[in-house]
Amino acid sequence: MNVLSVVTAVHPAALQYLGSAYASLNAQTLPDGWTWEWCIQEDGPDVASKELLPEPSDPRIHIGSSRKGGPAVARTMAFARSTGSLIKVLDADDELTAGTLARDIAALEAHPRIGWATSRVVDLMPDGSLVGFDGDPSPGVMPRGAVLEHWREHRRPQVHPATLCARRDLVTLLGGWMALPASEDTGLLTALSVLSEGYFTAEAGLRYRKHSAQSTAHPDHATGAEWAARMDIIEARAAALADLVTSSKV
Repeated sequence: MNVLSVVTAVHPAALQYLGSAYASLNAQTLPDGWTWEWCIQEDGPDVASKELLPEPSDPRIHIGSSRKGGPAVARTMAFARSTGSLIKVLDADDELTAGTLARDIAALEAHPRIGWATSRVVDLMPDGSLVGFDGDPSPGVMPRGAVLEHWREHRRPQVHPATLCARRDLVTLLGGWMALPASEDTGLLTALSVLSEGYFTAEAGLRYRKHSAQSTAHPDHATGAEWAARMDIIEARAAALADLVTSSKV
């Protein structure tokens, strides 16, 4: 049986949404020969995620806990416990749309040379409405390095890192998520994009919940010295990897 590992970092502010995340995962229909496991990592010793799950005895759910280190540490620890050949991100406060995992698997099986897949996102607003936005790339295979080039021009990823599904060996090669207080998923996606071609699905694959306690609502997320340092190191690492790939040193 092929396994797709869904990794989720959980902190107290997101606990109230964990049941909805599970419902969206449990509703997925996978191709024959595939199953999923959900590797939840509690970011800190006092995150009681099991109490918020409607089916805590589901054998596909594996909960771990570690000292508080932020989402990058929690996701990497969840990845360390995972077993799947494909690694899918799911934030604790987000929801997968119907068919998301099947589309990710189909893209990666149909295109053996690609290393990762992403999809369109819609924002899930506090009132329950869904809001889309323009600017997505054309659907299909994305050239190696395209995400980095877009990043250099716009200082934002070309596709949404919260929809990422990647091959295990590439995530391992990069050491998991970047050790940053935020944008750690953007750092992983940008690095992946210079190592391998990717894939973009135009059908929305994620409902990205907007709320005041999410990390992107923090005042340091989009401005100031911390923001500048995050932006610089994300680009610098991806650029260094691109140089290595171009020179055939890796």
